[in-house]
Amino acid sequence: MNSKFCIAIHGGAGTILKSKMTPEKEELYRKSLETALITGYDVLKNNGNAVDAVEQAVIAMEDNPLFNAGKGSVFTNNGDHKMDASIMNGSNLKAGCAASVSNVKNPVALARKIMEKSNHVLLAGKGAEDFAKSEALKFESDKYFFTEFRYKQYQNALKSENVYLDHSVIEDDNSGVDKKFGTVGAVALDNSGNLAAATSTGGMTNVKFGRIGDSPVIGAGTYADNNTCAVSCTGDGEYFLRALTAFDVSALMQYKGLSLEEACKEAVFNKLAALGGSGGLIAVDSAGNISMVFNSEGMYRGYIDMNGKMEIGIFKV
Repeated sequence: MNSKFCIAIHGGAGTILKSKMTPEKEELYRKSLETALITGYDVLKNNGNAVDAVEQAVIAMEDNPLFNAGKGSVFTNNGDHKMDASIMNGSNLKAGCAASVSNVKNPVALARKIMEKSNHVLLAGKGAEDFAKSEALKFESDKYFFTEFRYKQYQNALKSENVYLDHSVIEDDNSGVDKKFGTVGAVALDNSGNLAAATSTGGMTNVKFGRIGDSPVIGAGTYADNNTCAVSCTGDGEYFLRALTAFDVSALMQYKGLSLEEACKEAVFNKLAALGGSGGLIAVDSAGNISMVFNSEGMYRGYIDMNGKMEIGIFKV
């Protein structure tokens, strides 16, 4: 089978060690990644567009409590949830971003509404929530976003007054995760040759002062341009913001003539690493090449290429 479309997703990067992961937990993550991948791929297979595909793939992960986005979002220092998301259409460079929103069931759906139904790119806080209500998007109660695992992380963080990028291992929790940046994202190429990218996150455990990372910032955590590539990042957001990593991949291709793989490696292994940044990204170019690069111990990731071949990965190969 040889089609003209493909998709890649990620569910976060970090110190993800096989030695600490139970076989049951690993299987659960692999199945969850596969479900999200197939959700997005089915959109493309039915001649849907890349924006629909990345949105649906990310929604599948937002609805899954395993991932730090949507339902599985971590707790802030105030004991609530503040979520960020963004989406970008490579065919026209239109983008939508939502930052620091609460109770919106699917922040990526809000980001898309901002892109298509407002005259803006980035809306935040109560204003973004009001816009979501005006667009009849679904809201959920605090109870929906409560997960025991995240609550334990929050309690541990409060005791130590630490801020965690998604989470550190709770004693005997067998998660296999020491430090994980729990962003989720998707990139896709559709049958018409259009690219799109989307990213969503629940942010940092015990975070204060309304901190916002790279996920809802175009060029930092998300970027798509039909002339080059679509990128979604996951990692230590402050460094991705400073390095403008998502746009950097596109720029390296456009201005230096690098291939997708070369550009991704340069952005992550050289430029991001030089700043001290940890994490990774997924990317696809207009020819259907896929790259999944990370400088951490692992990254939840997967793709279905133009030949219909599926790959799911968690640990460093």
